[in-house]
Amino acid sequence: MHIYQKIIENYSTGKTGMAVLIDPDKINSKTFENHIKYLHNSGIDYILVGGSLISSNLDDCVKKIKNNTTIPVLLFPGSVLQISKYVDAILFLSLISGRNPEFLIGNQVVAAPLIKSLNIETISTGYILIENGSMTSVEYMSNSKPIPRNKPDLVIATALAGEMLGHKILYLESGSGAKETIPLEIIQKVKENVSIPVITGGGIKTPDQAKALKESGADIIVLGSIIEDNPTLLPEFVNAIS
Repeated sequence: MHIYQKIIENYSTGKTGMAVLIDPDKINSKTFENHIKYLHNSGIDYILVGGSLISSNLDDCVKKIKNNTTIPVLLFPGSVLQISKYVDAILFLSLISGRNPEFLIGNQVVAAPLIKSLNIETISTGYILIENGSMTSVEYMSNSKPIPRNKPDLVIATALAGEMLGHKILYLESGSGAKETIPLEIIQKVKENVSIPVITGGGIKTPDQAKALKESGADIIVLGSIIEDNPTLLPEFVNAIS
């Protein structure tokens, strides 16, 4: 089954999915393989791989993940250098909240021929960065300002534009290590106005926050730093959205 088809089937039945974001630079950790095996038995739906800036071999990272789990691996690229033929799919991101043309379309043009030649499933994703109280890596690296968290009307308009432009998924992000999650009001209002799946991530520190995001309409919830630091918390997060 194609990954996008699985996402749409879950979306159509109202099932909220859970994903964990893996930093490829952690590949050399002695506990990396054990960490992936733990994820395999946790009940999560997807593993995302990527970051704003990585120095490790991405192919090696993805292969190690896939050697230890059957959970679908999706590429969450921070640049055109982050492409691996071993992933199950790639979130083909366009940073539609920003005004930097390189991250709206420039990098995508560069990457598209290679992705096609590798026959990687692509999932067109409108990427919307929302302010969280501190500068994030993606904000700095993309030279693009996030949408203020107190401006839900701007987020809604951006989400609508993303859907009208043909994106298959929207990804609302407050950034890695964010101080706060996406405001629940924003999730609710975006869900009221669009008819495509909504992913959200950044700043999620407790199962109660994950549950609140689910109840607000998030279709896929992405965990990052909290699970990287303490993977034993994962069952609590999975149970919170079940």
